[in-house]
Amino acid sequence: MTKMVNMLSILWHLKTRKQMTAKKLAEELEISIRTVYRYIDALCASGVPIISNAGHNGGYSLLNEFTKAPLFFNQDEQKALIHAAKFAIDAGYPFSEALDEAVSKLKMFTNEDQLDHINRHSRGFETIHPPIEPSLKSTLQDLENSVADSYTLFIIYHKGGETEPQSRHIDPYGLVYWKGKWYTVGYCHLRKEIRSFRIDRIRVLSRTEKKFDRPLGFSARSFFLKDLLPDSNQLEKLISVRIKGKTHALDDLCQHWLFSHALIERSNNQALFKVNKESIHTFVPYFLLPYGKSITILEPTLLQEKLETICLELSSHYQNTSLH
Repeated sequence: MTKMVNMLSILWHLKTRKQMTAKKLAEELEISIRTVYRYIDALCASGVPIISNAGHNGGYSLLNEFTKAPLFFNQDEQKALIHAAKFAIDAGYPFSEALDEAVSKLKMFTNEDQLDHINRHSRGFETIHPPIEPSLKSTLQDLENSVADSYTLFIIYHKGGETEPQSRHIDPYGLVYWKGKWYTVGYCHLRKEIRSFRIDRIRVLSRTEKKFDRPLGFSARSFFLKDLLPDSNQLEKLISVRIKGKTHALDDLCQHWLFSHALIERSNNQALFKVNKESIHTFVPYFLLPYGKSITILEPTLLQEKLETICLELSSHYQNTSLH
């Protein structure tokens, strides 16, 4: 039998018989005791919690919690893991090599029927993501390790709209993948507050020797979305955005990540949303612009004027371009 098969057999014997000596394992597998020792060492190195008990009634056994865990996955569980791996790799998961190895191991220890099931359900399952810059991979790996180990980082960050990058120290609390981009959320020592940083704007990154304490129960995802989504507990402070439009355009708009959370009421040809004032000055008009004449902004006047200004600036830009 191959090395992998023998190692799996050792694992199976220890799971079913609770405890066995090296001599008994060697007899069962028809290999030498020295080879059993070598395979046990390899299993321990790979993370299997094998306990060695000395003495007359000693032998090898598995940690009790490990024996309760399932060693095998059914077909639907295997399929789900393969699909999740596909999503992660295409999104730019920084440890894709380890993920590929895990998938290979999963396929290695399946029978022919299971492998056929996996392959049939994998070949028709694809995702489309913006391409991830290869140079970001090492940055993401360093960030993930620093999040896990709670190490303060020194970064040089080039914020959008600024001419020169700035150096700062941050305590990274987590990583977020959002609309094709990776972000880290953490405490900024320069601004003295928690902020989010886009990974592709980090020009230099190095780990310091200083460690930090992560806030208990902190969610990078929740913090990140807090500044994007309207606060439903303070509706009186939000601005009403009433939009009239064709049914298909309103349907699409009401399913948008922002407007679905901001929706207050909806009829066949109108929808009322509540958003904060800052978003009207920033990203809301740019989200509405592609809908063109399929929608009409009924209120507020501020949003109408903002869209008008954007359109005039675009018109002026292309008029000047055509003259050159």
